[in-house]
Amino acid sequence: MSWIYLLIAGIFEVVWAAAMKLSNGFSNLPYAALTLGGMVISFVGLIMATKHLPLSLAYPIWTGIGAVGSIIVGVVLFHDQLPTITWVFVILLIVAIIGIKLTAGH
Repeated sequence: MSWIYLLIAGIFEVVWAAAMKLSNGFSNLPYAALTLGGMVISFVGLIMATKHLPLSLAYPIWTGIGAVGSIIVGVVLFHDQLPTITWVFVILLIVAIIGIKLTAGH
């Protein structure tokens, strides 16, 4: 169950980051509220995950999910342009996240 909490927490990290951008400096109240709600859900999920997973495992995976997810949302939703070399590093980040999970023994 801890892994599910961690996955949900990572997804909501992406949600709040995208909503923060859409809030236009917190001037768009529905997106500002979604930002704050997403933050709460993300942090609660991380808290729940770290009850049974070591912080040294949960935190980098949580931030990795948020980082990769935010990159994908930025490209798809906000039409961010990334050079090819950046995608190489995104792939390395994904490999690192998977490697941390596979080698952690949890």
